[in-house]
Amino acid sequence: MTVTSPAPGSPGRPARRRCAGALAVVGMVFALVMAIVLPGAAPTAAADSSPTPTPTPTSTGETVFTLAPVGNGIVRPGEALTVSVSVRNETPLSVSASAVTLSLGRNALPSRTALRAWLAGDTDGVTVAPAADIVLDAVAPGGEQSAAIAVPADHAALTGLAPGVYPLVATYELPSGPLVSTSAMIVPDDASPAVGVGVLVPITAPPLAEGLLSADELEALTAPGGSLANQLDGVTGTSAILAVDPAILAAIRVLGAAAPESALAWLERLEALPNARFALQYGDADVAAQVNAGIEPLAPTSLTAYMNTTDFPAPTPSPTPDGSPSPTTSPEASPSPTADPDAPVLPTLDELLDVGASRSNVYWPATGTASAAVVDALAALGTEDDPALTILSSTDTAAGRGGGTVTAHAASGEADLLVYDADVSAALNAASSFDGTAGRGAPLTAATAYLAFAMAESAGASILVTLDRGADRSHTSMRAAINAAADAPRAAEASLPLLTAEPPRAAQLTDAEPDQVRTDAVSALTADENEVARFATILDDPSLLTGPQRAEVLQLLGNGWLPDPTSWQVALAENREQTRTRLDSVGILPPSTIQLFTYGAGVPVWVRNELPYPVNVVLYASPDDLRLDVQEATQVTAGAASNTRVEVPVQARVGSGEVTVDLQLRSRTFEQIGDPQSADVWVRAEWETVGTVALGIVVAALLGLGVVRTVLRARQRKADAATRAAGGASAPRDDGEAES
Repeated sequence: MTVTSPAPGSPGRPARRRCAGALAVVGMVFALVMAIVLPGAAPTAAADSSPTPTPTPTSTGETVFTLAPVGNGIVRPGEALTVSVSVRNETPLSVSASAVTLSLGRNALPSRTALRAWLAGDTDGVTVAPAADIVLDAVAPGGEQSAAIAVPADHAALTGLAPGVYPLVATYELPSGPLVSTSAMIVPDDASPAVGVGVLVPITAPPLAEGLLSADELEALTAPGGSLANQLDGVTGTSAILAVDPAILAAIRVLGAAAPESALAWLERLEALPNARFALQYGDADVAAQVNAGIEPLAPTSLTAYMNTTDFPAPTPSPTPDGSPSPTTSPEASPSPTADPDAPVLPTLDELLDVGASRSNVYWPATGTASAAVVDALAALGTEDDPALTILSSTDTAAGRGGGTVTAHAASGEADLLVYDADVSAALNAASSFDGTAGRGAPLTAATAYLAFAMAESAGASILVTLDRGADRSHTSMRAAINAAADAPRAAEASLPLLTAEPPRAAQLTDAEPDQVRTDAVSALTADENEVARFATILDDPSLLTGPQRAEVLQLLGNGWLPDPTSWQVALAENREQTRTRLDSVGILPPSTIQLFTYGAGVPVWVRNELPYPVNVVLYASPDDLRLDVQEATQVTAGAASNTRVEVPVQARVGSGEVTVDLQLRSRTFEQIGDPQSADVWVRAEWETVGTVALGIVVAALLGLGVVRTVLRARQRKADAATRAAGGASAPRDDGEAES
């Protein structure tokens, strides 16, 4: 690790930012150093062909000075020492040409604690002597200069050094005061036995709020230069142990034939790698937060909702020797009457999540999050045939926190542990974030120096290191970091089975303070999930809702969110709002006032369904007045993404007036769906009786009038006939009348 100092009187800023800008400039010098100074250098010191980005000038008022040894600081007897120094001027004034002195100590650092203090810039009590010097040219504002310094093999500073880690320091003399950058030189002990070194590398995607990566995201991540492509390129050809997020593989497999070509090729390459591996929790979810919330680590329940049957063609029968298609079932088998031989076969959940694990039940909490209680809870999840294995940082143990070395395989009570060296891993992780070869020199040297102490103190037991989680790093940086550990002096390959086969050493765990914010988030997300599970009973297949909900919960608990808590809080709030929207996607549209003029009719109710699936609900109706009889329950099947009209049968009793009918949707398991609604019904059922009676009276009156008229006419005719008869009998008629 490199330590830089600001110019006196200039404002300071975190050392990581100072190093990040300065270390990138050494890449252009490294090729020249290797070609001229060390033409026969080992491949680990070869120049990197990756272009070094040009830093953007700033005006923070700092002059950053960096020392980066070549070849990870390893110098065997009879070899020269070569380093690269660089200066970056971030002040508004030019820095004049100044001398740089490289000094080396003849006494090896006694322990990793002393090494940690030295690399942090604490030079008190350490004796060094000048070994070489150069003059760096003037540096313009916003500019940078770099140069190589070589110490010949026969120099007095190098001759006769015993194996060990030696202090190395470069001093840049400025009129305002010297700038100092510390590093180390490692003289390996090649005569000592080899020690197993395992390198653990996670394969993870950037933090995600959705349940799965989309096709567009997969295409970008797996294309050349994408994050997933770089991670796979970085581990290919190495002995790294892979910790794979199964959500990445599932995102590719659920797309079937619709998956991007780059993603399918990436998946095929991963599956073909011989590296030992295990599965992280889905989405690399935070297991410590879940245990602290009082639940067992969650797992996906279903990913069916993400699959489209058209992307999974039906299997083609293989031809028989005579060229005819072979039957899909044996002649003796009785085919199911409902089986469709042409139906597509969707992959199962286990097939979607399969990473080809060398071992199951492996848990890797984020660094510094696992307390002893969390470890004990995880250990209880294992069985006698398949015990749980928890991966921890050495700083999670008392020995590691005290500066000691903790070997890979350890045990705490009933818990089986793999412990990685925190110092080595932090340096490797820092090196993997640099693009330029020379920029990686300082952290790779620090990692090699820490590893030398770890192997010397391990008493022959294997050491585990890791690159830790990270999505934005180049494949060359990852490969350089992996090789720095795997190819370190005395290092032998240690696979996952080899590490766990070694006898475990007792480890005393330290207590980590639970992150209450993340613990509360787990409780809130699982409460939302329970609500969705109750709501999903309206579907024939509830997993179409519960599956995506569980996947989203796990992704939101991903460890990738830890470096950016602000964005995580935003994503968390958006997810909870999305859940509220999902729970409100089915309900009753507000009804209008209904006029009821008959004894029996149907009250119209509209059921709203915004889901892409049909739902089955029961509409319950209850009046607040006895004037109206209402059918209590009505079965409803509402179409997908539509409004469905439902007629609720009602019958009016004697009387009229306003009746309120309370409406409520429930699932078939009697879970409340949506908000209740009320319909106002104006009952005017007696109007039908009045109208009927009035019509009867009118008809009866008309019939009576007709009868009376008929009777009167008949009487009139009889009277007229009688009158005519009486008149004819009292008066004689003449002949004409008689004839008439």
